[in-house]
Amino acid sequence: MISIYQNTGLLAYSCTVAGVLGAVMGSFLNCAAGRMAKDEPFIKGRSHCPACGHVLETADLVPVFSWLFLKGKCRHCGVKISPRYLCTELLFAAISIVCLLYFDLTVLCLRNWVMLCCLFCLSLVDFESRIIPNGTLLFAAGAWVVAEPFLFENWTKTLAHVGTSLVISGGLLLISMVMDRVLKRESLGGGDVKLFAVVGLYLGLLSSMFMLILSCVLGLAVNLPRQKGSSEPFPFGPWIAIATAIMLFFGDKLVLWYLGIMGVLRTPSFLM
Repeated sequence: MISIYQNTGLLAYSCTVAGVLGAVMGSFLNCAAGRMAKDEPFIKGRSHCPACGHVLETADLVPVFSWLFLKGKCRHCGVKISPRYLCTELLFAAISIVCLLYFDLTVLCLRNWVMLCCLFCLSLVDFESRIIPNGTLLFAAGAWVVAEPFLFENWTKTLAHVGTSLVISGGLLLISMVMDRVLKRESLGGGDVKLFAVVGLYLGLLSSMFMLILSCVLGLAVNLPRQKGSSEPFPFGPWIAIATAIMLFFGDKLVLWYLGIMGVLRTPSFLM
């Protein structure tokens, strides 16, 4: 198997390609998320300036550089372009490089990168419209199914991950139904429940439990102060996405660290 760590030149080249691909994908995901939030088809029609409607050309669409060279303004009407475009491109470029460095040139790297793409896109949509698009969840679930035979994992672990998906999502659905009756309002969106189901496929039972706790802590810490006195629901999807990304990279280490503190020295691999 080829590894990016075989020599310095290959490592530098691979990281450069990953960064460029990540920036391009970040630009695409940002555009797709904006269209999904407005319930528009994201694969049809060319990109255009949101202010003047002018169709963007190649010079306007080079990730990162177009925004910098045009000084954050539309080349045709001069209206300022949101720095969100630059930030999403740079952020996903960094995410792509980290994914490559951590998982190397493997099927696992590609599978997890696809999952990170879906998490990134649904987070942008949820921030803007409080909706988690089903398409991103189906694509992430499909990537898991396609990649699983190539990871050469035993069927016990595969079935355990499917079971985790059902248990986590089913349990949360039941809890949310009870809380909805008690609070007289929606406590957990259906999109969030479906997202937990997909995440359960990627993470084992213990990592999924960690992810659930971490996402709740992140979501409450950031949104509770801002939502004080407001009845508007806050977007939970981005915090689930961040917690999932953390567990994809560091889940096994965090679980083993915690179990070590608890004095549990041996853990079945299918639970990880």
